[in-house]
Amino acid sequence: MNVAIYGGSFDPPHVAHLFTASYVLATGGFERVLVVPVYEHAFHKPLAPFEHRVAMCRRCFAGLSGVEVSDIEAALPRPSYTERTLERIASEHPDWRLRFVMGSDALADTSKWHDYDGVARIAPPFVVTRRGHELAGGRPALLPEVSSTRIRSLVANRSKGAEAASELSSLVPERVLAYIEENALYR
Repeated sequence: MNVAIYGGSFDPPHVAHLFTASYVLATGGFERVLVVPVYEHAFHKPLAPFEHRVAMCRRCFAGLSGVEVSDIEAALPRPSYTERTLERIASEHPDWRLRFVMGSDALADTSKWHDYDGVARIAPPFVVTRRGHELAGGRPALLPEVSSTRIRSLVANRSKGAEAASELSSLVPERVLAYIEENALYR
């Protein structure tokens, strides 16, 4: 089975994440996309609690056939390294042929990763082109420009006007926004 591993912070998950999973399924020849929220960012970036990010991912990707959310990183050693996650998935599912989904913007940072060559060996990258980070001979940039940083700022300022609420509703699935509100995240 061809499986795309889609890792990230998902802090919070938004429409570009949803579009990416759908795009990968539609164009990459995959039977499944496994969404894997990082437990702890390897570059020490502060994140919302893991349990909340997993729950938001489950809401975000609910109903998208072929997409599953995994909390595998909760059981792995810290810090979270992509290579370790891929090794565990590969050992638990030896019949899966893995590819690692990554944005073209992340390619510039792979020299900072823990054993990127190991990542590429276990799960060769499936690169999704982001606007402003086009690659020569690569796929066209089809995904909307959405920033989790911008979303967190909009949530923090949501009470300040209808403009923030309107922008949020175009960037984040309603069921994720509801979860953010229910749990008072990003305030």
